[in-house]
Amino acid sequence: MKSGLFLLIALSLGLVSGCKKFVEVDSPSTEISGGAVYSSNSSAAAVMAGVYSNMMSGQSLLSDGNRSIGFLQGLAADELTNFNTDPTQTQFYQNALSSSSNGSTNYYYWQEIYSELHVVNAVLEGLAGSKGVTPGMKQQLTGEAKFMRAFFHFYAVNLYGDVPLITTTNYLTNNQIGRSPKDLVYQQIIQDLKDAQEDLSDNYQDAAGNPTTDRIRPNKATATALLARVYLYQKKWADAAVQASAVIANTNYSLNSDLMQVFQSVSAETIWQLVPVSAASSTYDTYDAFFFVLTADPGVGQYSVAMSPNLVNAFENGDQRLVNWVGSFTASTGQIYYYPFKYKVYLSGDPATEDKIVFRLAEQYLIRAEAEANGAGNGIGDAINDLNMIRNRAGLPGYNGPVSRDAVLSAILHERQVELFTEWGHRWFDLARTGNLNPVMGSPGDVCAAKGGTWNPDWALLPLPLSDLQIDSKLTQNPGY
Repeated sequence: MKSGLFLLIALSLGLVSGCKKFVEVDSPSTEISGGAVYSSNSSAAAVMAGVYSNMMSGQSLLSDGNRSIGFLQGLAADELTNFNTDPTQTQFYQNALSSSSNGSTNYYYWQEIYSELHVVNAVLEGLAGSKGVTPGMKQQLTGEAKFMRAFFHFYAVNLYGDVPLITTTNYLTNNQIGRSPKDLVYQQIIQDLKDAQEDLSDNYQDAAGNPTTDRIRPNKATATALLARVYLYQKKWADAAVQASAVIANTNYSLNSDLMQVFQSVSAETIWQLVPVSAASSTYDTYDAFFFVLTADPGVGQYSVAMSPNLVNAFENGDQRLVNWVGSFTASTGQIYYYPFKYKVYLSGDPATEDKIVFRLAEQYLIRAEAEANGAGNGIGDAINDLNMIRNRAGLPGYNGPVSRDAVLSAILHERQVELFTEWGHRWFDLARTGNLNPVMGSPGDVCAAKGGTWNPDWALLPLPLSDLQIDSKLTQNPGY
């Protein structure tokens, strides 16, 4: 059986197993496109629950652990130092990916993205033809599926550039589809997010459609948060500011004054989070904590990375994020290593208090600040005010640099570096979309050379897997591979 973009994906992938807060729903049948799956609220909800569970299973390639986008793109950028000979980590670290890696490197994102896209498209098709799912549940699940379709296409287009735009489960169509222009993919992302805003509730809902305090299924604010990011990436400054403002004004969310609470599962800052599947077996919570927190020398066992000097040195004196979100370990040689310590539950048997945060309020302030610095709202003054919301929360004084567009944008990019480090590939995408990737990775920064590689500007985008290029003659490879 072929593995790649063009397979019909069944729930035998284990989409719903092991999820600690979705256990109330019934397991669906093994064929996600089968009509029986959408004959009741519980079975239909289980399919979407499986999407979220799969994103946290087995060190998911987008979400959690040493195969996550935060981990691997942290290695690819300037956030992490690698101490492992593992081919995956080495190739990301040295920016030396290959189209023929066949699962050991770049294939990870591609396969997961398009497998999940198949599932959410199956949900949309199944719900459209269902007579057994109640109208309220159908609306909620449709909104969740459209949000997730936008979410996966967003990561596809930012990792690979022009990508196949998949909005159907039709195998014959998907098996011979080329790469859609990036702008067209973004049009679909925006439309899906607008539809999701209409369909999703302001409140969070559980698998039965009841209001809940658990922020583990997307709601309207979740779709709005992603839409704000999408507009930012497209340089639609006014639109980005409007969407970010809607989230910031929502009284369900507030910045935690205590930095130690930001990554708790009950954080007031969280807009959407995923339940760690590992917690179901009474071990650690997130794989991020398991792989990032050093209790032995880097390079020994699971401990394969530490924070890079670039990242450690980026923190200003007095920054409480360095105190609360960065840990240190003294190796047997006396060398001190620093590691990301946002997630702290890393020991078996510790109470489960952390979920994996996907969207949080601090990013929305930084999105609005960047949009304002580029002319949205009242401009530079508002941008500095939003920037200072994040700086002051970190115990830092307000920005007092030059009041110019370029200077404030540089300060915002720096603030994103020390606020969002190792979260969802933000640093890599920020460098790429702001035109700073080549200067940092090549000359004059030469980060890639310091890691043992030689930078090629084409490597801002990842290679498509050779196996899928061989299946679909309409697919083309990115330059440089």
